[in-house]
Amino acid sequence: MRLSPVILTVVIASLAYATPPEMAFSRLLPAAPALAAAMWPVLPTVLLGTVCLLLMIGLGFVFPDLGTWWTASGIIAVTVAAAYGSHVRLQRERTLFQVRLVADAAQQVVLSPMPRRFGSIEIEALYLAAAAEARIGGDFYEVVDTPFGVRLLIGDVRGKGLPAVGAAAAIVNAFREAAYSEKDMVNVARRLDASSTRYNAAFPPEGPMERFATALLVEIPHEGRRIGILNCGHPPPLLLNGGKVRSLEPTNPSALLSLAELIGDHYNVDTFDFAPDDLLLLYTDGIAETRARDGEFFPLAAWMRQQPPTPPRELLTALHRDLLHYSRGGLDDDIAALAVRLCRP
Repeated sequence: MRLSPVILTVVIASLAYATPPEMAFSRLLPAAPALAAAMWPVLPTVLLGTVCLLLMIGLGFVFPDLGTWWTASGIIAVTVAAAYGSHVRLQRERTLFQVRLVADAAQQVVLSPMPRRFGSIEIEALYLAAAAEARIGGDFYEVVDTPFGVRLLIGDVRGKGLPAVGAAAAIVNAFREAAYSEKDMVNVARRLDASSTRYNAAFPPEGPMERFATALLVEIPHEGRRIGILNCGHPPPLLLNGGKVRSLEPTNPSALLSLAELIGDHYNVDTFDFAPDDLLLLYTDGIAETRARDGEFFPLAAWMRQQPPTPPRELLTALHRDLLHYSRGGLDDDIAALAVRLCRP
């Protein structure tokens, strides 16, 4: 691809020399520096324009009636414009690179790297932001090892891209503190709601819509066997056990974060069996709402049912691959997932 301006120059010059002057292939020479501006720095673009100008002058000696000076003027004008375009493109690429560095740093704050193993509990994470330039969006997750067991958080702030990052960071940071100090997960949820509400008050969203977040809290005792789940309006996790998939629906859904003041801070913790070799998949709605070209949603439960017993990392690798294949690479929402497996002693 980077040699395409040179190849184009050679092809045009060869055609101009090998064909009658009436065909005037030489008039296409300004296209070469124009193409170079899209992929080359300024100096190589100017050098290619100079080569094209010299080729045109040489063609003028071979074919005196070719209108050399008109085409030469066009080459000069296009080369000057191409050099400026190349300069602007490089500046924007440097700016985008800096933005991505900042976004990567923000991602390390919101989604800090986590161990893949907490005793007998094996965990893997997947994150894909819809805003590719931002590299991070409104979905979030966290896993911490506490005296009360391994606690997991996954959630989704309404919105995408950088505007949702601050709200996600407020929730995740509150969870990191509360998960260690609060014995009851209900109190953890209340502290997340308070942190989210304070953030929204300090940085109100643009427009009339309220900013809120769904969240799912999971507590896995170090010995496993039974897990506690507190669901604040989030898609229920899926549990794969012996080829059977179960959706862990809440008996009484809890209030979404930032909405407790409006609808009450009633939180409910459900408990479920969690045996060795079971696979637990926590996910955000970007996965379940991934669409194919015909508008059909990704059949997550059916997909999960077809998966063999596998480590969490391989499960999420397969999920990532199949989501891209199902949507033909057209993922248009943030995606986060946690896969958890209780290993045998």
